[in-house]
Amino acid sequence: MVIVIIRVGILTAPHIDYELREHTFLLKNVRIGIGFHWDRHEDQEFEGQLEIKPTPNPFLKEGEPWEVAINTIELEDYLCSVISSEMSANSPMELLKAHAVISRSWAMRAIAKPNHEGYDVCADDHCQRYEGLRRMNERAVQAVRETAGQVLVNGESEICDCRYYKCCGGRSEIWRTCWEDIDVPYIQSVECPYCGRVSKQTLRLVLNDYDQETRDFHDWQVTYTEDELSEIIRSKSGIDFGQIIDLIPLHRGASGRIDKLRIVGSNRTEVIGKELTIRYALSRKCLYSSWFEINLSSLQGGAGGRPLWTLTGHGWGHGAGLCQIGAAQMATEGFTYEQILSHYYVGTRIGLAAK
Repeated sequence: MVIVIIRVGILTAPHIDYELREHTFLLKNVRIGIGFHWDRHEDQEFEGQLEIKPTPNPFLKEGEPWEVAINTIELEDYLCSVISSEMSANSPMELLKAHAVISRSWAMRAIAKPNHEGYDVCADDHCQRYEGLRRMNERAVQAVRETAGQVLVNGESEICDCRYYKCCGGRSEIWRTCWEDIDVPYIQSVECPYCGRVSKQTLRLVLNDYDQETRDFHDWQVTYTEDELSEIIRSKSGIDFGQIIDLIPLHRGASGRIDKLRIVGSNRTEVIGKELTIRYALSRKCLYSSWFEINLSSLQGGAGGRPLWTLTGHGWGHGAGLCQIGAAQMATEGFTYEQILSHYYVGTRIGLAAK
């Protein structure tokens, strides 16, 4: 099999603090979950080659350049880390195999058409989680080896753009709700009863440590006062709507996720979308998903009957493609990785990457 090389950009801080070891290197203070509700820093150890390069400030349009650590590594070794970073390496083997196939498929498309300037992919959820050696074990290595070269194919030979997320909440979403206004034949809305019946014991097995902090992600609820919601939307969108008067879903995708939302304020009215933009705008960090209903009530007592906004939602993530927790439950119930992939990616088959 031809050896494929991938270049991964890892973001830490304006100036990277690293330690070279005998066969590995340690990056200190790596930022993970950037912009999401689990956003944090941790030290991570990696194999392969290390290169430090300047990069534009990722959080401001202007300002001093940052540094990015570029890790050059063989694709199959990269995948061993990805599948144990996205989900625990203690997950059922059929889930790990399914993840190896879709992560390899997505990565090979990214290598052919890089997502970033100067490297192929980043190490965070914007691309695929890649957290080095910390969470890897022999099970992850076994899953990658036993699916070596396997990719998900649509039609004769097109490698699929395999998107995935944590939990669909009962039904997956179509492509255009999340990204471009196109139809991707294998990213369709399918029913998923599996993530709704996963046990706490399975979740402890398949979720990595910080993911286990996220509670009630299949069905969730957040509540804001009028002032809280108005301040959040102003700070996150950069638009001064004034006091929020109404939130009006203008369009929902096949699962119910909102991809076009009208925000009515005392100062101005704007329409925002797609789903991730909506999730960022309505939370101090990021809503679990854009599949939610909006309820406006009155807060009794000292607030003098001021409006209270409650968002009641379902799912964790954009919802298009494979539901990781649903797939974990399918594996627990005895489904093979081929069956898992055919359920979430309609009309696809497993093929071998070109040699």
